[in-house]
Amino acid sequence: MISELKNKIDAVLLKYDNPEESLIAILQDVQGFLGYISREAVEYITEKTGVASGRIMGVASFYAGFRLKPVGKYRIMVCMGTACHVNGSERMGDTVKRVLGIDAGDVTDDGLFSWEEVACLGCCSISPAMMINDTVYGNLTQDKVISVINSIKEEEGK
Repeated sequence: MISELKNKIDAVLLKYDNPEESLIAILQDVQGFLGYISREAVEYITEKTGVASGRIMGVASFYAGFRLKPVGKYRIMVCMGTACHVNGSERMGDTVKRVLGIDAGDVTDDGLFSWEEVACLGCCSISPAMMINDTVYGNLTQDKVISVINSIKEEEGK
């Protein structure tokens, strides 16, 4: 697995002349195939480019688009923006937590689900809202959250 990761990172690094200036693009590419920015990836990028691991981690942890932990096959994002908050998004998050049995930022043991609270999905007119991978679910109720998650579980045969 490690040699496969190194080969993929090597291919990414070949695309960029200046790793320091292209660090965001490099991290986007790595996250694209790995799903997140792993400690092993950071160490290897440092080894190959000379860019300090602290610099890489600083960039990866600063930008919300980067993940430093793996995510599930189904990444649930519960909106906590103003409109969603006013319309009960905290209850929706509590429901996701209860149904999945994990805290925000964690992954279920089977790797099927992860969930997180996000600042805004831009779906204020259908608040409260959540997104699962690329699908938005709005006008949520606790029952609707449970139904959506259970439907995915049934599809996956879990």
